[in-house]
Amino acid sequence: MTNFEDSAFGAGHDHIFLGAAHEDNERRTWMVIALCSAMMVAEIVGGSLFGSLALVADGLHMSTHAGAMLIAALAYTYARKHATDNRFVFGTGKLGDLAGFTSAIVLAMIALLIAYEAISRFLSPVPIHFNQAIPIAVLGLLVNLASVWLLSGNHHGHSHGHSHGHGHGHGHEDEQGHESEVHRISDRSGKFVLSVFEDGVPPVFRITPETASATLSASAVSVTTIRPDGMRQTFAFADRGGYLESKDDIPEPHAFRAIVRLPGGEHQIEFEEHEHDRDDAQASMHRDHNIRSAYIHVIADAAISVLAIIGLLLARAFGWVWMDPLAGVIGALVIANWSWGLMRDTGRILLDMNPDKRMAENVRHVIEDNGDTVLDLHVWRVGPGHMSAIVSVATGHDQRTPGFYRAALKRFKGLSHVTVEVNPTRVVA
Repeated sequence: MTNFEDSAFGAGHDHIFLGAAHEDNERRTWMVIALCSAMMVAEIVGGSLFGSLALVADGLHMSTHAGAMLIAALAYTYARKHATDNRFVFGTGKLGDLAGFTSAIVLAMIALLIAYEAISRFLSPVPIHFNQAIPIAVLGLLVNLASVWLLSGNHHGHSHGHSHGHGHGHGHEDEQGHESEVHRISDRSGKFVLSVFEDGVPPVFRITPETASATLSASAVSVTTIRPDGMRQTFAFADRGGYLESKDDIPEPHAFRAIVRLPGGEHQIEFEEHEHDRDDAQASMHRDHNIRSAYIHVIADAAISVLAIIGLLLARAFGWVWMDPLAGVIGALVIANWSWGLMRDTGRILLDMNPDKRMAENVRHVIEDNGDTVLDLHVWRVGPGHMSAIVSVATGHDQRTPGFYRAALKRFKGLSHVTVEVNPTRVVA
């Protein structure tokens, strides 16, 4: 007999999976479009009045820049206005990733055009009007720097992320590169590392052997915390394959004395509360690829302007006419690299690749620690900072409904939509 129930966290079971800074990023993107459009009109009109072909050409270039920004802005606006449209089964949170993928293709085409033009100039050099070209390049750089400033208010280094660990003098990175607070313990049964691990999940204790001969059984290990007010809490452990992890979360704050019971005896360790260090650039689950694509566009344009200014100055000072096309080739390679990174990251999301394997592992552990079996599990991203999961569970506990498992999974930040299928392992008479 199979019992199936579909539900999500949150009252009303809505499917609004937009990023936390969605409206602010939308507003900033439209501001950049207004700036680029004003500069485009000024350059085209000014170039036409004063007979400057270079100024008109830069104005037309600025129009392509505004067009690229328009992709991001329209994606933000459409996603917001249709966030509650039930035709979108999992909301409109991934529309920004689609816009980012489109922008990545546009960037790749721009890189190819720049490379083609640069190679053409290597083969057939053209005279350069330095007195016009250099001021226009400087003007373009100033516009791009203003655009970067407008977009960077919520962007923080090309991504929105959210992961935290403790950055202390005794900090340590685990096998996946995630920082955690650690203490080393020498016991008669071997050497171990005790850590407070909290990268993207609620904080838990982890005990990892440091030597090949050091082995532990989860049933023979426990940690008891004693807080300044005398409150005690004992943590049991589960075997995660290569390390032991506490079954319960560690409540804040993390200032306490810990009594660690190992087969070789008891050990007392002091844990101090440290300020959390949030590194937004490292959590792909929270990245807003739409604002990232807009940011890359203006950064790429700024980089091209810088390279152009350097190439033009050297060409004018030393007669190195080849420096101008060389700067173009370098710029094309830089843009192509950024384009590939954006295309790769957004493509993975559009194909529903799991961006956080640890989230899936932790969901599995929470359910199986309760004595049940996970038959099928799918975890994927439905928007910046929002993950969805479909879980099929086999259980011998008749009283466990999908609500029981949803309550257990509420501990995970960012797990915004959960569907649970419960399969009893014995038929109820």
